[in-house]
Amino acid sequence: MDYDYLIVGAGLFGSVFAHEAKERGKRCLVVERRAHRGGNIRCDVRDGIPIHVYGAHIFHTSNREVWTYVNRFVVFNNFINSPVANFKGELYNLPFNMNTFRQMWGVVTPAEAAAKIESQRREALARMGASGDDFVPRNLEEQAISLVGTDIYEKLVKGYTEKQWGRAASELPAFIIRRLPVRYTYDNNYFSDRWQGIPEGGYNGLIDKLLEGVEVRLGVDYLEHRAGLSELARRVVYTGAIDAYFDYEYGELAYRGLRFENERLEEANAQGVAVMNYTDRETPYTRIIEHKHFAREDAALPEEPVTWLTREYPAAWKRGEEAYYPVVDDTNGRLYTRYAERAATEKGVLFGGRLGEYKYYDMDKVIESALLRVREELG
Repeated sequence: MDYDYLIVGAGLFGSVFAHEAKERGKRCLVVERRAHRGGNIRCDVRDGIPIHVYGAHIFHTSNREVWTYVNRFVVFNNFINSPVANFKGELYNLPFNMNTFRQMWGVVTPAEAAAKIESQRREALARMGASGDDFVPRNLEEQAISLVGTDIYEKLVKGYTEKQWGRAASELPAFIIRRLPVRYTYDNNYFSDRWQGIPEGGYNGLIDKLLEGVEVRLGVDYLEHRAGLSELARRVVYTGAIDAYFDYEYGELAYRGLRFENERLEEANAQGVAVMNYTDRETPYTRIIEHKHFAREDAALPEEPVTWLTREYPAAWKRGEEAYYPVVDDTNGRLYTRYAERAATEKGVLFGGRLGEYKYYDMDKVIESALLRVREELG
């Protein structure tokens, strides 16, 4: 055999695993179905502006080891994610904080905001015939209202969520929203993690550093050439869809898809923020990304007035398309469990990443998972 590890997928999990295995003296071959490295964190540069090809990716973590790890390879800027919600032309700061409450109700103190939310919660629970102590939400709508009241739910949660999942909020399971962060401070920092930022110049530099010295073959579909490729290595690290690996033996896992529409504008600043969420149900896209705002103000961006926007449209998913969000419900949970049990008996194959584990992973969790699997494999 020519290699110790055949790694299927040049995304973040596969790239970290390949780097760490190479550092331990292992010979690795990475095969990637797409024509580029990096998976969904791939960036293109247009007019000098790094474009997040597959939607906004903002790195954030509270794991010191992971933060130290990624900073070995690239320099992160100081970007702080502070998105704005647009509800039919009304603008609100996110996450839900005192700026949001002031914009929505005119309140100025935390006590006023808390009283307003609590009043709406109690009124809503009374309409549902429940008290706050023993109420068990039957669906996402009831769960969200029981957490933040009706105004915030109707304007900032309902429409966005229904577009994202393609179903009415009253038909979605309550556990999708386990909590909704409410901050009684004037703080628009979306993440509560200790560290956050974006690599200067985009994520390609991170992937290139991770895969430095590793053989990578692009445009290679492992599942189409499984027999020949698997013979090249002692072990396979598979980061593709787990149900596809087993030829959908138990059925097809469900996903939500995304469609991206890019627009170049000859103006310096179109919306004044990197991410603007459109939270009404009627607007067909969930958000508009203006990529130049991900960069530091002193970054080398084009001098001429030009900017790039990306509209992000949720979409039904079908086999053969890029899968973005696992559909989290009991049916798919049970189906994945069957595949996971099957995978545990597959000799010589390690499954990992968001598709291999049917899990929506933040980037830091992907890295954390990959480092753990390397240690389990190689110490």
